Amino acid sequence: MKISPKVMGGVYFLLGILFTYVAIRSADETIWNFITILLAFFATLDFGVSIRMFIIHFKIKKQKK
Repeated sequence: MKISPKVMGGVYFLLGILFTYVAIRSADETIWNFITILLAFFATLDFGVSIRMFIIHFKIKKQKK
């Protein structure tokens, strides 16, 4: 069974939200610590992959018409 790009985009978007939440919770006094920056970096990557997956989904949908 193939997983559609729309589902994968949703999963990556939820992971981006999760990493953002954890990064916010891990920032005690300042955001300039290693763990917070690392979590924000992973959240950024997940949001980027999510956008790409949604774009691929819409291109495939447009191509099938």
